[in-house]
Amino acid sequence: MKFLALLALLVASAPLSFAADNYPKRPIRLIVPYGAGGNADILGRLVGGRIAEVLAQPVIIDNRPGASGMLGSEMVARAASDGYTLLWVANGHATNPVYLKKMPFDTEKDLASISLTSSTPMLLVVSNSLPADNMKTLIALAKTRPGQINYATSSNGSPNHLAGELLNLMAGISLTHVAYKSTPQATTDVIGGHVHSAMASITSVLPHVRAGKLKALGTTGAQRSTLAPDVPAIAETVPGYQTIIWNGLIAPGATPRAVISRLNQVVVQQLKLPEMRERYTALGAEALSSTPEAFDAFIRTEMAKWEKVLKASGMRTN
Repeated sequence: MKFLALLALLVASAPLSFAADNYPKRPIRLIVPYGAGGNADILGRLVGGRIAEVLAQPVIIDNRPGASGMLGSEMVARAASDGYTLLWVANGHATNPVYLKKMPFDTEKDLASISLTSSTPMLLVVSNSLPADNMKTLIALAKTRPGQINYATSSNGSPNHLAGELLNLMAGISLTHVAYKSTPQATTDVIGGHVHSAMASITSVLPHVRAGKLKALGTTGAQRSTLAPDVPAIAETVPGYQTIIWNGLIAPGATPRAVISRLNQVVVQQLKLPEMRERYTALGAEALSSTPEAFDAFIRTEMAKWEKVLKASGMRTN
């Protein structure tokens, strides 16, 4: 009986072991739950291309935008845990579970971290007509005019929106959020003076700052951005303030550990290469990498952080 039980156990575990030892043997599909052409898509294609090169198997990019990244994420959460379907994630991976009351899958159980891959700071810009030239004067002005100064972002629940609400809470002010359909639309209205300010990715608004069309008040990283070293970090005025746009690589939850480790090894190795770092910098991002465990911890920290912000700001939806 003991022999039969052991044999049954070996037979049951053989497919996973075989899959891990011989991985990969066919093309890998990388689902990017955002539209083609955006920064997330471009960065995902860069990493996917390197994975394909090292593992000698094609990595097929499959853009599945919709529902704040939930459409593509659910596809991966329900996919076979064999390493042949991967997911490119951003901030919504950590904020959707706390922003939405109902989730079609369990983020922590149904998906497995591989590595963090990048961080990108945001930039708070204001109209030239607004009498604020730095964060200190903006905060002082906002306190004298509660709710009367607004800020634009690309959408409700976006990292930019959350960054603005975090600033409200930490600075004790009440900037009013105005949601647009896209960052270019929001930026145009700030330049035209129709909206007072905007929280946007640094690469999308920095050219307008350099052209004198907007005033840059602060970046959202812990330190100043290398892309705009002359612009103070918001944290220099509001101690402890920090938020970034980030990306990472994820697999279905029960993916064999050996497969996760192999993918992590490739990603970490490739993102340390000078040419990859240069390409990321050109896109306004910093190339990062981590262990799966560190990425898990980062996601849990993000979820806890935004849970507090969402509750305090009343942003939670159904």
